[in-house]
Amino acid sequence: MDLAIESDLQNFVCFLMESVERLQGNVFRASLACLKLNQRFRLAGACCGQTFPVSAHLKNHRLLVHWDENEYPIVQLDTAEPPMIDQLRDYLRKSTESIDPEILIQRNEAMAHHLHETQVRAEQELAGLEAKLLHRQTQLQISIRQAETDPLTGLLNRRAFDEKLDLAFRHTMRQKSSPLSLMMLDLDYFKDINDEHGHQYGDNYLIKMAKIILSVIREDVDYAFRFGGDEFAMMIHSDYVTACDKARQVIQQMDGRVSIGISTIGSHRHDDLTLEAFIHQADSSLYEAKHRGRGRAVVGGCSINDAKLCGTVCAMKESGV
Repeated sequence: MDLAIESDLQNFVCFLMESVERLQGNVFRASLACLKLNQRFRLAGACCGQTFPVSAHLKNHRLLVHWDENEYPIVQLDTAEPPMIDQLRDYLRKSTESIDPEILIQRNEAMAHHLHETQVRAEQELAGLEAKLLHRQTQLQISIRQAETDPLTGLLNRRAFDEKLDLAFRHTMRQKSSPLSLMMLDLDYFKDINDEHGHQYGDNYLIKMAKIILSVIREDVDYAFRFGGDEFAMMIHSDYVTACDKARQVIQQMDGRVSIGISTIGSHRHDDLTLEAFIHQADSSLYEAKHRGRGRAVVGGCSINDAKLCGTVCAMKESGV
């Protein structure tokens, strides 16, 4: 039987007691056993509107009840002749077949109600798990962001530079038509500024530099970094012409007190170019900018003021940059 609702349990106990009586067993002992069995059934989840299959077995003159992996004895019988067992089996089958339709309706309603409650509970638990997962993802993103961020300027740090530049470099080398420019920036005479005005002024000067860099790049496309001290970097997905224009903007807004080195991967790239060589070219260009008098940008070993290389940005020359 399936003990989905209360009336199922009552019918099953009646079947057990009638079986004991028909098999001439001890009804009093069987009734005590059935009382304890009721308690175990309820603790196990019977009569809650969900499927709860049980069965009665006659084994070695013992009447037993089975559910899940449990076995519970009802009574020990003195005798259990085959004709008596056949009559009992026939009686129980007919009783099951003639069960009250009202009980069937109640059982279906109870099981439908239980199914609905289970579905609602599962949806609530799923929503809770999704909320916890989203919260943990947010916390993880915050932790990663903090680990990659310079606390003073809010720019990405050297750790983020290494990771993002490596990914961008490999992508650019695969996509032959995708340009990439790296700009290394260094504040001119920053130590003198710090010594003359104090560290608080120097920190504000670094923050000003960071804000200017951020203002000339595209959010979530290009990236700005601070290595520490007065060293900065910009990674832009554009050619040297655009890089030169951004360098011009930074130099002008910092009153000509920034030196910038630029290296670019364009359409005529060498397939054997390495990331180390790409970075070294930008460093060398920065050194060249300082060597030529600071307050200027050099791209690929040639001054930004060189009209042959920088084309439209040569107007900077007239402004003294």
